[in-house]
Amino acid sequence: MKFSTQNKDAPLITEELLRESILFEDEDIVVVNKPGWFVCHPSKSGPWSSLVGATRELLGIDTIFLVGRLDRETSGVVVMAKTKAAGRQWQKALEEKKVKRTYLGIVEGEMKEEVQVSGFVGNDPDSRVFVKQRVTANSRTSKKAETRFCPLHCAEGYTFVSVVTKTGRKHQIRVHAQSIGFPLVGEKLYGHDESYYLNFCESGWNPSWMDKLGMDRQALHARRFGYLNEGPIFEADIAPDFMRFLIEKLNFKSDQTNELLSKANLWENEQLSLE
Repeated sequence: MKFSTQNKDAPLITEELLRESILFEDEDIVVVNKPGWFVCHPSKSGPWSSLVGATRELLGIDTIFLVGRLDRETSGVVVMAKTKAAGRQWQKALEEKKVKRTYLGIVEGEMKEEVQVSGFVGNDPDSRVFVKQRVTANSRTSKKAETRFCPLHCAEGYTFVSVVTKTGRKHQIRVHAQSIGFPLVGEKLYGHDESYYLNFCESGWNPSWMDKLGMDRQALHARRFGYLNEGPIFEADIAPDFMRFLIEKLNFKSDQTNELLSKANLWENEQLSLE
């Protein structure tokens, strides 16, 4: 039996939190630093249960066009267009690879050098989870995927990484991280045992899992999103729970942040220039 339910009910977004999360707004777009756990697309639980619905309510407009969604548990930069014209412009730029998003992650294991993963991903027929993907052979249903990981800081069996994707496949970073033996911290579906995910779908989060998973969500943050050349680039501060894990588990010092993010910027820009 395949399970298509992805998770328990998403938490409601408050007006105060949404206002605090807005990074930029003009007549065409609104850019938000999405907290982990918030669903991007509208749901059946009302407008304040999704980022798109809550933004429509806050701004008092009928339609919002999402430009490149994030998985529910992934935090970071999300761009939403207020008009069809702006939505088409950003979506076209995204499809033509003129716009890119880069990520930060925390993985299990100490990654000592850069890793590039290239191949194909597709549905996992051996999983009980309908949406689950896996690295697979080239076929009619699989899609080409490429991800690059750069270690920024290692300690105590974990690595803080910068991530650049050349393609944008479903769950791509999560699938590739697992495939190379460095699953994301907090990963229920692409970690050690998908039963965490199935149990979460059935009953919600169990605090007893924290010792094994490390975080209650996958440690993935979309830090930058914008144009490669001329055009705006938006950056989102690291989420508080993500930073707390770095400090508590990787002996991360607050004065290291700017240095490591500068290193990430240089590496990301170098990788993007190769495309």
